[in-house]
Amino acid sequence: MSEKVRKTIIAGNWKMNKLRNEAQELATAIVAGTKGRDNLPDILLCPPFTSLDIVVQTAKDSAIQVGAQNVEYHDAGAFTGEVSPPMLIDAGVTHVIIGHSERRQFFGETNQTVPLKVKAALAHKLTPIVCVGELLDERENDLTDPVVKRQVGAALNGLTEDEVKSVILAYEPVWAIGTGQVCESKEAARVVGLIRKTLTQFFQQDKDGPDMVPILYGGSMNAKNAEELLAQDEIDGGLIGGASLKADEFLEIVNHACKRPRLSAAKA
Repeated sequence: MSEKVRKTIIAGNWKMNKLRNEAQELATAIVAGTKGRDNLPDILLCPPFTSLDIVVQTAKDSAIQVGAQNVEYHDAGAFTGEVSPPMLIDAGVTHVIIGHSERRQFFGETNQTVPLKVKAALAHKLTPIVCVGELLDERENDLTDPVVKRQVGAALNGLTEDEVKSVILAYEPVWAIGTGQVCESKEAARVVGLIRKTLTQFFQQDKDGPDMVPILYGGSMNAKNAEELLAQDEIDGGLIGGASLKADEFLEIVNHACKRPRLSAAKA
């Protein structure tokens, strides 16, 4: 029986940045920087919808996968401005970010809509990257743990064990996103550990299940702090914002991830 090993994942969330030619240039540089290398983590690029096709084409036959930044949970219909799971599959996408704090803060994403999107993504074999994290006032009032546990529970509610195994989670303290502030590495690892403990409620049959779900850290991870964050056993990679917009900096984070030991269920 082969040993089950938890993935290391470095995902770049480009947010609302890069025109098509710029997206192609950035993706080309990242593809070149990873070509022919061994022991790479899973690498994912998440450009805006307008650049999905060009990044998919650029990353073809490389080690890099492409994800979207949002998805609508209906397959089709009168939902002006939305993009459905079948449309993302048709564009060549393999992953989708769901519940990002910016979607929650500015576009009405809630603990009620997130699980609908997660289920829709899984139904179409898209891998959801589900974001959870607390606001600054929630952290200052010692509400980090209940807020994060509530968000995880809501996002995965109703999923089977096999479906939960197909999800990637990302801890993104809202106060650290795009601010230059970063959660101290030990504290980030503690909250990621809390998320993993929360996962145990979704597994009845597979005791190793919670240990095998990748959990990333997002929130101003960059080339300078990535090594320390990725050295934490609980943290399985990064959901990178601003630092993913420069190929050299993103590749440096990838280099740090390459040094991270792959964790088996027994070690997790």
